[in-house]
Amino acid sequence: MRLATLEHRVVLLLGDEVADIATASDGAFGPDPMELYEQWDRFVDWASGPVTATGPLDLSLLGCPVPMPRQVFAIGLNYRAHAEESGMEIPTVPAAFTKFPASLSGPFDDIELVGEMNDWEAELVVVMGRRADRVDEAAGWAHVAGLTIGQDVSDRLLQFAAAGQFSLGKSRRGYGPIGPCVVTAEEVADPDNLGIGCSVDGVTVQEARTDDLIFSVPALIAELSAVVPLLPGDLIFTGTPAGIGLVREPPQFLQRGQVLETWIEGIGTIRNRCV
Repeated sequence: MRLATLEHRVVLLLGDEVADIATASDGAFGPDPMELYEQWDRFVDWASGPVTATGPLDLSLLGCPVPMPRQVFAIGLNYRAHAEESGMEIPTVPAAFTKFPASLSGPFDDIELVGEMNDWEAELVVVMGRRADRVDEAAGWAHVAGLTIGQDVSDRLLQFAAAGQFSLGKSRRGYGPIGPCVVTAEEVADPDNLGIGCSVDGVTVQEARTDDLIFSVPALIAELSAVVPLLPGDLIFTGTPAGIGLVREPPQFLQRGQVLETWIEGIGTIRNRCV
């Protein structure tokens, strides 16, 4: 199942068509995607039956598929190769911070750069479908609605100012594009081992597989939910692989006019122009 937002209404993607969920369900569900995650089990039951398309798919009109989560968690240094390129030891607990929800944007939205030290970070993003409170790792996947693609765009100057302020440095307006859709785990061959990467103006700068994650999706859910409940619709940016601009010689940062493309196997591609 693939969920997206089309002109601010939640839709199911059905090949080259869409089903507006509020229309197709005769009002059993509303158009707000966030309300859908609050009714995840009931929605999954409904969507398992026949669903009739209501219109054509225009990818260019897709918006942020999870526009107003209550909590957005992010994990630093969660790929072995990325920890190594950064000269850091492999962490023994997740390095968690937050991106503020107002930083999220759509899969094809422009990124308005501020300053001259903006970096790319391709990420697998988890969307919670069920409340998770003190969940064991073995039960982690059972609480997930689906997966999507994200960019944890980072203003490195702001990030490392004032002895380090990760949340602000990664939360400028539009610095969290996600999409193009939320894909349920059964849609991909192996949700624990997906190809991930990104390119700048067609030149690949990151390419890896999610089996290089230090803390897997279920492990992150267990670790985070031991501290605070994870709520339906919450997001977890699971970390970025090796290849960020900051550690290159010389460092390389995003420039206005460049196009940043990010892809994950089985999910799709997002494309954002820097302005």
